[in-house]
Amino acid sequence: MTLPNLITIARLILVPLVIVMIVNTRWDEAFFLFVAAGVSDAIDGFIAKRFDMKSELGAYLDPLADKALIVSIYITLAIVGIIPVWLVIVVVSRDLMIVTAVILSWLMARPVTIAPIVVSKLNTAAQLVFAALVLGSKSLEIDVAAIMPAAQIIVAALTLASMGAYLALWLRHMAG
Repeated sequence: MTLPNLITIARLILVPLVIVMIVNTRWDEAFFLFVAAGVSDAIDGFIAKRFDMKSELGAYLDPLADKALIVSIYITLAIVGIIPVWLVIVVVSRDLMIVTAVILSWLMARPVTIAPIVVSKLNTAAQLVFAALVLGSKSLEIDVAAIMPAAQIIVAALTLASMGAYLALWLRHMAG
């Protein structure tokens, strides 16, 4: 068990805490915990690379923690009426498609490795920035209504582009 893996596990533990804070409209705490989770992601990645502490477990845990955080926050924000349900459907559908493709490939004895691609990294960044914008605006009581439609469209477009790119890669893999 490496230090980066322990940090990633701590990030996973933060997920339900952030959710509880959102449900209870404790925006300052939700925003602070979300930022802490984001900083922990950067720290564990830096330590793993800088001190050669990469591990197979970490390769699975890190994206799992990222997705648990994003999906949970988006679903919770939709449930409490802060973001539109259609955006959550787009975000969650992409992740379900990827997981389904990996499982199906494995079941068909054609395992596929899903590695981050540029559009996927942009997508994740946009999703995280959007969540930070929403939580930060609530915490700091800043009116961001004017930019929310554009921010939602950017997140949706990048999510759909990432979904399409992964689907194309998976289809090529399965046909090859």
